[in-house]
Amino acid sequence: MKITVIGTGYQGLVVGSCFAESGHIVTCVDWDKERIALLKKGEIPIYEPGLSELVSRNIEEERLFFSDSLEEAVQNCLLVFLCMDPVISYSTIDDMVKPVLDIVKVIANVMTAYRIIVNKMTLPPGTADRIKDVMKQNTQHPFDVVVNPDFLKQGTAVDDFLRPDRVVVGCEEVRVQEIMKELYSPFLRTGKPLLMMSLRSAELSKYATVIMLAGRISIINEIADLCAVWSANISEVREAVGADSRIGQSFLFPGIGYGGIWIPRDVESCILFAKEKGISPYLFEAIQKVNEERCRKFLSMIMEHYQNNIEGKILTIWGASFKAKTDDIRGAPSVFIIEALLKKGARVRVFDPLAGPKLKERFGNKIEVASKQYPPLEGSEGLLVLTEWNEFRRPDYERMAQLMKERVIFDGRNLYTPKTIASYGFRYYSIGRPPVG
Repeated sequence: MKITVIGTGYQGLVVGSCFAESGHIVTCVDWDKERIALLKKGEIPIYEPGLSELVSRNIEEERLFFSDSLEEAVQNCLLVFLCMDPVISYSTIDDMVKPVLDIVKVIANVMTAYRIIVNKMTLPPGTADRIKDVMKQNTQHPFDVVVNPDFLKQGTAVDDFLRPDRVVVGCEEVRVQEIMKELYSPFLRTGKPLLMMSLRSAELSKYATVIMLAGRISIINEIADLCAVWSANISEVREAVGADSRIGQSFLFPGIGYGGIWIPRDVESCILFAKEKGISPYLFEAIQKVNEERCRKFLSMIMEHYQNNIEGKILTIWGASFKAKTDDIRGAPSVFIIEALLKKGARVRVFDPLAGPKLKERFGNKIEVASKQYPPLEGSEGLLVLTEWNEFRRPDYERMAQLMKERVIFDGRNLYTPKTIASYGFRYYSIGRPPVG
């Protein structure tokens, strides 16, 4: 099939390159000419494991193309996937949806024959109906609208697409359903389901998934707070809870909260469109509030240790990206924590395996960005672990103890075993477990 993907961000590049990998002819469209020029050379502006190789291979095999002309791309395809970067700041549903409808209007005006418009963006229920209305008003050509929500996770997006847990398709026409089944059949050979449903059910399925995951994170974090005040151990409690087949182990790891821009944005969207329909989203708002408090609680733990004075203290941070396997610091807890530490007069050193350039762009010379893991510990008066990178899980404790001026660790991801780390002379603070050392 010939496919046009509108957008070359995380979603658009993954969607386009993975469809090309399965043999389709894909054109990815973006209005940023400089970005398109880089992509045509196989240079991608984002980091996602496995994506660069996928893009380069499919460009070489002449299955993946890049263009800054929406008109040309739409005139020579069957399916048009909407994968633009969504609006992050908004106050109404219209603010979220308007940029998409503007693009849809252009598509309607330039299309020359039947097209299937597939929305992969996370947008409020009812958006597909609004897309249909715009199409009807601006073209005489036949079309169909499909909702195909994105369940990709940064850091594992390529694998998530090639080996999905499920594929959700909101579609009203049986003929289009068969086209979507054919399109996704290479990725579902292991028996994972393709779920056909109504447009609005498909739209809500993504939000429902996000709310469930965010809720689990916030719940386990509040349970961790209970453990802290009652001298219990959240690791032991989590193991007992997760062993219940009704609950399971996933997303039951306490920490400094979920980050990034997507989960917070989608939770906020749920609150917004619930209120617009007269529903009081008490639980959604509680999930959001609990998460917002996590970084403040972590900072309080740090300040209490230093008796509310970190003026001039050298504090080292391991991990700045909002999660491992990405360089993305947008909405990362680290940004909030770094800004708070600087405001209180601390000297901040940061090491992250990938996010160094993003940190330099964000903070300039306000912080020291290290290129290696251990050197920023020399003379340090505290280590903060903020991202669960694998290279942080089994560090050289002896080397750390020799380098640091004050042996204290604040672990925002519960990576270490308290007794082990205390045996090296560290004072160790974690989430939902008694401090040791």
